[in-house]
Amino acid sequence: MNKSEKNKEWLVIINPNAGRRKGSRDWKKIRSLLVKHGFNFHEISTERPGHATEISKKFIEEGYKRIIVVGGDGTLNEVINGLFQQTRYPTIEITFGMISIGTGNDWGRMLKIPVDYEEAIITIKECKTFIQDAGIVSYRDDDNNVDRYFVNIAGLGFDAIVTKKANRLKERGKGGPLLYFATIFSSLLNYRYVNAVINIDGKNYKNKIFSMNIGIGKYNGGGMMQVPGAIADDGLFDLTVINKISKPDIIMSLRKLYNGNIVHHRKVETFTGRSISIDSDTKILLETDGESLGHTPMEFQIIPKSVQVISGVCEN
Repeated sequence: MNKSEKNKEWLVIINPNAGRRKGSRDWKKIRSLLVKHGFNFHEISTERPGHATEISKKFIEEGYKRIIVVGGDGTLNEVINGLFQQTRYPTIEITFGMISIGTGNDWGRMLKIPVDYEEAIITIKECKTFIQDAGIVSYRDDDNNVDRYFVNIAGLGFDAIVTKKANRLKERGKGGPLLYFATIFSSLLNYRYVNAVINIDGKNYKNKIFSMNIGIGKYNGGGMMQVPGAIADDGLFDLTVINKISKPDIIMSLRKLYNGNIVHHRKVETFTGRSISIDSDTKILLETDGESLGHTPMEFQIIPKSVQVISGVCEN
């Protein structure tokens, strides 16, 4: 296939394990809908963690410029990392569509991407594009320095611990809101606060930290709104810091995590910035876009308007 043909054809990356293996169960249906709506596409399924990064990097460098991700937020995160690792095109020349089959779908929620498969495909066909920011975080993974790109939210501290436990449940085919809440409560039992130093655009902030979220988008954890002021194309991170808080207060405040009112809690502070670094006396764990990663020290940098995505009506 020559270059011009690849530019016209869609690359469809399917994660068969997404959504407790909905990717595997529903791909035949999704494929028939793509054919029904006239899509010309090349399909490829992921086989292991990190494979979507390899696939997107390889096929973009071969000339593909339109990609549909059939998976969850974690699959999208891997594909985005492949986008930034490839060297053939400027990142905004690649167009991404999403058919969400994951358990969280928080990135799709921000962009008003329909959950219904056919409606999502029609949204992709209409191709109303939006250019959003991305972020890169440099962190430690044992003795190694690692970089990771993300397009939604990074969670630190308690948030990352809950995500890590929830991801282990997903790997065993379990999940859902009730199990997620159970994970929150079980994680509270042994959690300890951490002394942290946060530098935001050159200004230091010190405190005992319970949890943090650094957002490009607003939603994480299957609909939580911990960074309600985030705007995906304003060139800024939104940072919500939950300082040392009593465990009963955490439980009483769970509803506020979903309606955005957590930012008004007396133990919570919010900031915005382009460059954020975090250090701590003991390790603070990290997750980005629902993917469990490493730990402090960390450095975050915003990459303004660097990813072109297909959206419904983007929520700002």
